[in-house]
Amino acid sequence: MPNPQSPIPNPGHVRILGIDPGSQRTGLGVIDMAADGRCTFVAARALKLLDAEDFPSRLGLLCEGLEAALDEFGPMQVAIETVFMDKSATSALKLGHARGAALATVVRRRIPISEYAPRLIKQSLVGRGAADKQQVQHMVRLLLNLPEVKLQADAADALAVALTHAHVSATAQRTGIATHQLRRRGA
Repeated sequence: MPNPQSPIPNPGHVRILGIDPGSQRTGLGVIDMAADGRCTFVAARALKLLDAEDFPSRLGLLCEGLEAALDEFGPMQVAIETVFMDKSATSALKLGHARGAALATVVRRRIPISEYAPRLIKQSLVGRGAADKQQVQHMVRLLLNLPEVKLQADAADALAVALTHAHVSATAQRTGIATHQLRRRGA
C-alpha cells in the first residue's frame, strides 16, 4: 500500500487505527476523520505472522508489529473487530488469543479502544450484515476514494473497522448518544 499521507493527523482530525486480528495475518488500517465525519486514507498493511517458529512467537510478532504501527502513526483512537465463530473452536480460540494480544498492546498505551462485531461492520459499510468480503472491500475503496488497486484482504478489513468506528463516532456526536450505546443498537 502507499506510504502514509502524514505521520501526524491534520489539526482538527482524529486518527483512527482499525485492527482486523488474526493468528496468521493481522490487518491494520489507518484513517483520519475530519470534524464533519469525512475520512481520508492514511495507510493499510497486514502483519504476516506465519514466519514465526510457533504460535506464542506469532503473538509476539503481532505485538511488535502493532507497537511499531502505534509509534509510526500515533492514533488517537483504536477500533478492533470482535471474535466470531469460524470453522472450529480451535480457530476461534486462536483468534481470541490474537485479539487479546492486540487489546493488551493498545491498552498499555492508554489509547481508547472500541470493539465492533463483524455483522455491524458489514451493516455500517454496505447496509446489510450479511455482505460478502468483496462488497465490503468495494465500499472501503469508495468511501476512502482509493484507486482500483488490489487491497490485501486483512488490510481492507482493518480499514472497514476504522470506517465503522468513524461512522459510529460521527453519529454519536450528531445525536448526543454515547458511542457504546450505538454499538449495542447496531448504529
